[in-house]
Amino acid sequence: MAIKFKLKEKIADVEFRQRRVLMLKDVAAGSGVHAVTLSKLANNKRYDVRVSTIDKLCAYFKCGIGDLVQYVPDDN
Repeated sequence: MAIKFKLKEKIADVEFRQRRVLMLKDVAAGSGVHAVTLSKLANNKRYDVRVSTIDKLCAYFKCGIGDLVQYVPDDN
């Protein structure tokens, strides 16, 4: 079982729609989530994420949890 964060995809979507570059530091400043945490999520490093972090990101991106997080089952 693995949880995949789709943060890079959300950032790319915002960049496309708003025709601007969105850096992790911009997301950090706007969401209140530390840039190091965002980097771990963007690179899908194993990291225990708090619900409050997901809540802040959903509020920032104005999206649902399923837009940020994906469950990927094992191949077994």
